[in-house]
Amino acid sequence: MAAIEVGQAAPPVPGVTFGDGPLALVFYKVTCPVCQMAAPKVDAMARAYPGRVVGIGQDPPDALERFGREFGMDVPALPDLPPYDASNAYGIESVPTLFVVDAAGTVADAVVAWDRAGYNRASARLAELLGVEPVTVSESSDGLPPFRPG
Repeated sequence: MAAIEVGQAAPPVPGVTFGDGPLALVFYKVTCPVCQMAAPKVDAMARAYPGRVVGIGQDPPDALERFGREFGMDVPALPDLPPYDASNAYGIESVPTLFVVDAAGTVADAVVAWDRAGYNRASARLAELLGVEPVTVSESSDGLPPFRPG
């Protein structure tokens, strides 16, 4: 599990404003095969909750842009370059790692790696915070494994 846990204050991330409503932050790396696999599901969450999903990529902006096009993840992507200040502040040990942060800036859910049940739970939590109907982002019929470590 990530060092930042549910109930803790979410550390600041350059380019992200907490307080304007809940957000999902997805930490990833373009060369990570699990991140590549999960990208369309991150995109599904972003389409379900417009403006509420932000990617924090451990790569330069041009690489993040290529990744989004190649793997179907159309979300705002912010670079977290060495020494990885944002990733370190969140205690990222593996990617992908997804955090749901409420409007007060408190971590409301966290999912490490690809975890179908975790992503669906995070989607439901984000929907609850937004006051909208939840969307299932992954089902067993979509061909992805239930879990794959990052």
